Amino acid sequence: MSNIEVIVAALAAGASAGVTNTATAAVQDAYAGLKKVLRPWVRGDGRAALEADETDEGVWQARLGEELTASGAAEDAQVRAAAELLLGLADPAKAATYNITVGTNSGVVGGTFTAPVTINQEVSVPPVPPATA
Repeated sequence: MSNIEVIVAALAAGASAGVTNTATAAVQDAYAGLKKVLRPWVRGDGRAALEADETDEGVWQARLGEELTASGAAEDAQVRAAAELLLGLADPAKAATYNITVGTNSGVVGGTFTAPVTINQEVSVPPVPPATA
């Protein structure tokens, strides 16, 4: 899951919670906090888009995706943390689909995952040595 996808999912979830009046104070604070963290990164039309309360991820992606990438906001740890916090509060079920935990990793995993994926690499048992004659 790319940082942009997490950011736009969080913005849409925060706006959706606000529109349906189901937002708790924590969600409202996290939504305002993410927007505050993003404001210095966006200019012009991106700034106007940030002030809107759009509930569709696709619209957020179209309006802010390029700006977040070009400005470097998509790679900022503080922006990612704020987006993850908001997504976890506003839409825990969706946040769970973005949760990736890596414990001990040996090797490279690449590609795009489009659904929840579980990779379980248990400690392998060494093969039995060949019998000696």
